[in-house]
Amino acid sequence: MELQLALDLVDIPQAKKLVKEVEAFIDIVEIGTPVVINEGLRAVKEIKEAFPNLRVLADLKIMDAAGYEVMKASEAGADIVTVLGVSEDMTIKGAVEEARKQGKQILVDMISVKNLEQRAQEIDALGVDYICVHTGYDLQAVGKNSLEDLLTIKRVVKQAKTAIAGGIKLSTLPEVIKANPDLVIVGGGITGQEDKQAAAAEMQQLIKQGS
Repeated sequence: MELQLALDLVDIPQAKKLVKEVEAFIDIVEIGTPVVINEGLRAVKEIKEAFPNLRVLADLKIMDAAGYEVMKASEAGADIVTVLGVSEDMTIKGAVEEARKQGKQILVDMISVKNLEQRAQEIDALGVDYICVHTGYDLQAVGKNSLEDLLTIKRVVKQAKTAIAGGIKLSTLPEVIKANPDLVIVGGGITGQEDKQAAAAEMQQLIKQGS
């Protein structure tokens, strides 16, 4: 089980400062969609150059023209690129093909997928690396979380690794670990804490005990 830090509301200098604090306790650093929108793929490039030992995920949430966008993210140094589960199968296939060419990985974000079980099975058959259940920011605001969704996809996904994102904090982490995802994605649960390093260290410790 691995820990991914999601960076959403930072610029590049802030991102570097933050990652430096928690580098020892995370496996993957995610350049979140808002950062990519504000800073472009330069954010991916600069974080990868500054922290070559970490894997970098570019949260592009690709929905179309996946081959091209995966290629561009790969050129910038992304190790993992995200595609939306609600995309066409052709789009997901295009992302996987390009990722294979580049030696990179694809994470499919299941945000807004309606028939989760069926779609997870279909996507699993397309050869993606990760399938991620994700309660978006807007749904978190009304108290939803992704745990039930994780249990749903764990039942049907045979090849891909499973991941969970959306509002995970230290208090909810033990329950998440029990469901045994391959990747736990945490944003504010680390970045919003007074002592970010301590929060990340504690989370990493729980994850290592649980896996």
